[in-house]
Amino acid sequence: MLRAGIVGLPNVGKSTLFNAVTRTRKAESANYPFCTIDPNVGVVTVPDKRLEVLGNISGSAEIIPATVEFVDIAGLVKGASAGEGLGNQFLSHIREVDAIVHVVRCFEDDDVHHVEGDIDPVRDIETIATELILADLEAVQRRGDKLTKEAKRGDKEAAALLAIIEKIEPHLGDGKPAITCELSDDETRLAKRLFLLSAKPTLFVANLKDHELADADTNPHLAKVSEYAAEHHGCETVAISAQIESELADLSEDEAAEFLAEMGVGESGAGQLIHKAYALLGLQTYFTTGEKASRAWTIRVGDTAPKAAGVIHGDFERGFIKAETVSYGDLATCGSIAAARDKGLYRMEGKEYVVQEGDVMLFKFNV
Repeated sequence: MLRAGIVGLPNVGKSTLFNAVTRTRKAESANYPFCTIDPNVGVVTVPDKRLEVLGNISGSAEIIPATVEFVDIAGLVKGASAGEGLGNQFLSHIREVDAIVHVVRCFEDDDVHHVEGDIDPVRDIETIATELILADLEAVQRRGDKLTKEAKRGDKEAAALLAIIEKIEPHLGDGKPAITCELSDDETRLAKRLFLLSAKPTLFVANLKDHELADADTNPHLAKVSEYAAEHHGCETVAISAQIESELADLSEDEAAEFLAEMGVGESGAGQLIHKAYALLGLQTYFTTGEKASRAWTIRVGDTAPKAAGVIHGDFERGFIKAETVSYGDLATCGSIAAARDKGLYRMEGKEYVVQEGDVMLFKFNV
């Protein structure tokens, strides 16, 4: 299972957000730095209203949503790349995740300590980004020395990686994350072997006070974070109140809806965050549906039908014959498989078919 790691400075709301998203109390949340040391891991359900519709169409006995894994990583501080604040340990935890959810404090509260003494979200982002970039710079310099020797011995792959490092190293030296370095598709695939921290896809989460979320667009800190994230990291920003999400974690669906209405907020930010993290990891969903269960299955964007079948069972992929397929939208409109088939919307797809988000599939295989 792919993992999204929650990072940020100490006391920005990471652990509170992790507990809310995972609906657990795994992560200790306290008003002092480094209350999290070892990373907390939680499997998160991906909200998907389409499953309920499919369940009704098929009369399913069970609904099984997709999941994604979140990791709550201890707060980084300035100098982490040189070992400050147990920095090397924390950086190694970031290296083990597939995408980064960077939580930034965008609220004023004298009762909640900030490691820098005041609120400046852009400065905080740059503190974390700088530590990741410095760690990457050291890593490519070490790797470059080794690759130079291998390339001189005629190793073509080493020479190709060395050429990529020659592009990335000055980019990092300018204080820019590796993910914004312009590389070809082939170079990007090869660069993954460098395991760079600042090359991981990133989503910024602006953590607001509960009473500020309804008017988030007027929050000057949020505006700065959104602009900075888009310009310097080429990524999105989600506004959320970890405080509100913590309250929602213990409520039923109806109680949560009533609570949000009282706060003047249309929907929970946790659901939006989970969906964006899911997409950030390059994941998408296809469905199977029947009387036993309607289930969401997780695959990578671009996976073919046999790959998707293999998520269910390896035999499905090895013995793949075809996939009976209909889009969720067409099936929901038609109201049944039979009606979709009658309208020519239920089709047969072969081994080369690239599965689309929301496909409803039935695999035929022979082993």
